[in-house]
Amino acid sequence: MNYLKSLKQFFPFLYILFCTGLELAIAQKKQIPDPEETEVWDPEPSTVSFDENNVPSDAIILFDGTDLSKWQSAKGDGSPAFWTINDDRSMTVSPGNGGIETIEEHGSIQLHLEWKSPQVVKGEGQGRGNSGVFFQRRYEVQILDSYNNRTYSNGQAASIYKQYIPLVNATKSPEEWQVYDIIFIQPIFDSEGYLETNGRITVFHNGVLVQDNIQLLGTTEYIGSPKTGRDQMPGDGSETRLDRKLYLQDHGDLVSFRNIWIRKL
Repeated sequence: MNYLKSLKQFFPFLYILFCTGLELAIAQKKQIPDPEETEVWDPEPSTVSFDENNVPSDAIILFDGTDLSKWQSAKGDGSPAFWTINDDRSMTVSPGNGGIETIEEHGSIQLHLEWKSPQVVKGEGQGRGNSGVFFQRRYEVQILDSYNNRTYSNGQAASIYKQYIPLVNATKSPEEWQVYDIIFIQPIFDSEGYLETNGRITVFHNGVLVQDNIQLLGTTEYIGSPKTGRDQMPGDGSETRLDRKLYLQDHGDLVSFRNIWIRKL
């Protein structure tokens, strides 16, 4: 109070400003805004329902266990996908016939994919249950039997191959199905093919967050540094045709897949 008296006596103009500001602050604090002023009604989110397999109604089903009509050989000649369809509505890599890719290309997507390691456990490191899912044929999320199987950390299951180590190893035993739920945000390139904005990936492995919205450094290379140009493809000896298809790798192991669907973002 002594401070206010001194302010009023020696600096009356400042005292008036102080009192005015204080009154305004109190008045604003007392005002209760209409709650409707902060309600947003449009646009209304569309409704998504689910089928008996918990697949959302706005998903594009890439494999439901009945046929490979959404897939083709990744050799680039338009030949059919020669992987094996099993009685349990899964499909298995046909070693030596090469990888398979979707017929349609994709941009940013949410992917659900289930996979299973070979039931006969053999080999070690990268030689055990090796495959991979590639976004736009450039960016690989590793598939590997990483259950009690040590290898280099940026090459184990759920790694962004040779770029990012998973936060944890959430791999189940080979007797169980593994589940990947992946958010892929595609990179943005300028008109000349130079990178403007890096792509990003979030990965849940068996419901566990293992890649948290990481920034893709470029193509996932077996040897050397990532390539960042729009027209560049991985140089590991695989097909280097430029496209934006989802690709499943034939690495010579009997890895199985089921229940694959995507949602466009």
